[in-house]
Amino acid sequence: MTIKPLIGEKQHTNDTIDLLLRRRSVKVVSQTTPGPNQEDLETILRCAVRVPDHKKLTPWHIQVVQGEAQEQLGEVFANVFQWENPDADATRIEFEKQRPARAPLLLIVSTKIETERAPRWEQILSGAAVCQNIVIAATALGYASQWLSEWVNYSDAIKQHLNIAKGDEILGFMYIGSATELPTERPRPDLSDVVEYL
Repeated sequence: MTIKPLIGEKQHTNDTIDLLLRRRSVKVVSQTTPGPNQEDLETILRCAVRVPDHKKLTPWHIQVVQGEAQEQLGEVFANVFQWENPDADATRIEFEKQRPARAPLLLIVSTKIETERAPRWEQILSGAAVCQNIVIAATALGYASQWLSEWVNYSDAIKQHLNIAKGDEILGFMYIGSATELPTERPRPDLSDVVEYL
């Protein structure tokens, strides 16, 4: 995926700055094959774990779901959704079955908080940085990505299936593939509205 410059936007000579200024989520409905090959996947994962981590606790975990594993997880999603929503129609159940396979690659990032040596919220933020590094690395390699949180993030049954402790959180379902179309830019806040100089 080629990242095109935005009209009227200042051009920079620093590739990292350009990437950050142009990064956009690509909705999973606009993703298709190919997904990352094994080399690119390993690069994304290596970038993912290079995050601030107070006390060096590694308070997060990444699960790689692709191919047959996506189909198997889809069966779980559909079964749990049907159990929690007995009146759901067949179309919605089928949608839930396909949910994990909407892109060629799914990464599930969750917390793995095992100590109080650093504040819990700092450990959660470290995991959120993992998610952000994933989407940035995927974009840098030319892939489309979207960081989603949906009902599955908050389902105890899904967490149990994924061997995520009840006290931990699913921070994101990270979908990665190739873009069928480039996303349009969305409005960004004026710095004067969100930044205060003290």
